[in-house]
Amino acid sequence: MEPETYVVLRAPPLPYYLGAGVSAYAEGEQHPNRKNLGFFDLLWVVRGELHIGENGRDWALGEGQTLLLLPDGEHYAVKPCDRETVFYWVHFSYSGEKEVRHAPLDRFQQPFEQPFSNPYEIRLPYRAGPGGASEGPKLLRELVRLRDGNRTAAFWKEQALLLELLRLLEEGEHESRSTPAIRIAEQAEAYLKANYQAELTNGKLAEALHFHPNYIVRCMKERFDRTPMDYLHEYRLEQAKLLLVTTDWSIAQIAERVGFRHVPYFSACFKRQAGVSPLKYRRRYRS
Repeated sequence: MEPETYVVLRAPPLPYYLGAGVSAYAEGEQHPNRKNLGFFDLLWVVRGELHIGENGRDWALGEGQTLLLLPDGEHYAVKPCDRETVFYWVHFSYSGEKEVRHAPLDRFQQPFEQPFSNPYEIRLPYRAGPGGASEGPKLLRELVRLRDGNRTAAFWKEQALLLELLRLLEEGEHESRSTPAIRIAEQAEAYLKANYQAELTNGKLAEALHFHPNYIVRCMKERFDRTPMDYLHEYRLEQAKLLLVTTDWSIAQIAERVGFRHVPYFSACFKRQAGVSPLKYRRRYRS
């Protein structure tokens, strides 16, 4: 069985909306052949069936199904439509790092060293559906409506609608492939983030989630490639970086605030992860 394919966009930056439209093909018509467009082309079929291929892979897209054509790909008609077919298309550009990746996707992303980076991997299914049956076409219709309006009034709405559309695709795919183990791991992640300042153990986490600690550890390693305590340790250090830059608190205050009870141990852990002491890290960002 062919593995699922995803397009991973590392944010920042965010995708930028270029344009949208709707195409209707009568029986016997087909999608044009194109290559190296330089932007992503998202297709969303609402009626009929579209026969299209890209870079040697062919699909028959039915109602509610989507395909994300690549900026540097070569896409072409596999065969003409055998009945009336209607689909929306959305063009958007992206100037950051991107890659095509195969499942499984669910692994923890290493934190960035910069304290304000707030990184995120946008994980879009190459082909998906049916999904977002009611919300997706509604967003697409609004994008098409805005196309002929005042540019200044439409700009922010268009960008927001694009991101909402991509959110639908990402979350819909995640929910369809989520397993009990992944859901438990994500519950554990949320609990650790909400309570990272407290003294936490695998036992306390297990009590809060009502699962055996060994099971939670297995789930976290499957989802994040880390044990709960390893995840907690790294998250505490990331919060410490933020406080070093945004406050004048002492190293001891910051260590206690993020859950470390002993300053020398905090400093040793911080240097091992960041490569410099907490004080030297702070000086990077001070004039």
